[in-house]
Amino acid sequence: MTHRIKLILAGASALFALIAAGPSHADTTLSFLIDNNPDTVAAAEALVAAYQAKAPDVTIEIEPRAGGGEGDNIIKTRLATGEMSDVFLYNSGSLLQALKPAQTLVDLSDLASQAKVDEGFKSVVRADGKVYGVPFGTAMAGGILYNRKIYQDLGLSVPKTWADFMANNAKVKASGKVAVAQTYRDTWTSQLFVLADYYNLHAAVPNFAADYTANKAKYAETPAAMKGFERLKDVHDAGLMNEDFGAASYDDGLRMVATGEAAHYPMLSFAIGALKQNYPENLADVGFFAQPSDDAATNGLTVWMPPALYIPLTSQHAEEAKKFVDFAGSVEGCKIMVETNTVQGPPLIDGCGLPADVPPAVKDMLPYFEAKDKTTPALEFVSPVKGPALEQITVEVGSGIRQPADAAKLYDDDVRKQAKQLGLPNW
Repeated sequence: MTHRIKLILAGASALFALIAAGPSHADTTLSFLIDNNPDTVAAAEALVAAYQAKAPDVTIEIEPRAGGGEGDNIIKTRLATGEMSDVFLYNSGSLLQALKPAQTLVDLSDLASQAKVDEGFKSVVRADGKVYGVPFGTAMAGGILYNRKIYQDLGLSVPKTWADFMANNAKVKASGKVAVAQTYRDTWTSQLFVLADYYNLHAAVPNFAADYTANKAKYAETPAAMKGFERLKDVHDAGLMNEDFGAASYDDGLRMVATGEAAHYPMLSFAIGALKQNYPENLADVGFFAQPSDDAATNGLTVWMPPALYIPLTSQHAEEAKKFVDFAGSVEGCKIMVETNTVQGPPLIDGCGLPADVPPAVKDMLPYFEAKDKTTPALEFVSPVKGPALEQITVEVGSGIRQPADAAKLYDDDVRKQAKQLGLPNW
C-alpha cells in the first residue's frame, strides 16, 4: 500500500512539473522559395544548414522554381492567390515595385541586420519609406573586362575617359590584337555599352530616372542618354571588333578576353563566375573598370543589385521567418554566401569582408564602392521602364546598320509600349 502511494505521488509530481512548464513548443516548418540557379541553390542550402544548427526547432524546406518569365509568373500568381512560401527570393528594384510590396509583403525595416545593410541596396527594396528585403548575394557591376597582360605589354593605363579608352583601343589594334570583343550571337550582350553608361547619364542628368518613368524625358531628346548608342557606333566605325562579332557567343567573348585574344569585353561582373569555371588558369589575367565617361572627374560605376529575401503578409509563421531572414542579412549570413559561391562583386553588408583570394576583377571594383558617390544602381533598378527590344536595337547600332539618333527614337517607342502595358501614369 505504501509503495502504491509513492507511485501515485511520483506520478502527480511529474504531472505538476509538466503543467508548470507549460505546453511543449512545437517545431516550426518554414517554406523557402528560390530560383533554380545552381549558385542560388548552393547558397540557400548553406544558409539553411547554418540557421537550423542555431535553431534546431525550426525546419526550412527549400523549393526551387524556374527562372525568367516563368519564374516571375510563379511569384505573382502565388502572391495573388495567398499561396506564397513563408520566405521567397526575388528581384530587387523595379520588378519588386510591380509586386506592390506595401500591400503584399512584411515590413522588415526593424530587423537588426538592416543597420549594416548598404543604403544603396535599401533604396531598391524600399516602398513608402519601409524596407521589405535583405540582400541575397553580392553586388554586380556593368563595365569593361580587360586583359591585364595586354595592358602590361603595351604600357596601357586603365582609362576613365572615352577618349583615353579609344586611344588604348587604337594601340591594341595596331599590335594585331582584337581591341573590343563583341558577341552578337547572344544578343543580350550587345546592351552593355548602353546599360553600363547609366552612372555617367545619372551624373549628367540626376533626375533622368524619375523624368523617364513619368514620360518627361526621352533617350532621343537627352544627349547624355544617347551616349551609350554613340559608344557602340564609335567602336564599330573604328574597326575595333572581332571579325565574327555577329556570330560570336558570350563564351567566345569570355575566352577572348581571358586568353588575350582581345583586350576588352563589355560585360556584367557575373561573368567572373563563368571565367572561374571555364578559364580558371586565366582568371588572374582579367581585370575590370567602369565604363569611361567624357569627364574623368565624374567617372563611376553602374551597379546591378542582387535579389532579396522577402516575407509575404500571408505567412503563418512571419515572426519565425523574420528571424531566418535577419540571419541571412547579418554579417554571418553574408559570409556564408561569400564562402559558398564565386564572388561577383563587393558584399552589401558592412563587416562582411571579401576573401583574400578574390579575382583581380572583383578587387578592381572596390575603390568605386569605397569612394563617395562613385556608384549608382542601374536604371532598371530605379525605373520600371525598359523596352524588350533594346538588345535587337543595340545589335543594329553595333553592327553599323542603324544610327544612334534613329536607335534612340526607336527605343523610346519600344519603351512607350512597355510603359502602357505596365499601366504607368502619364503614358
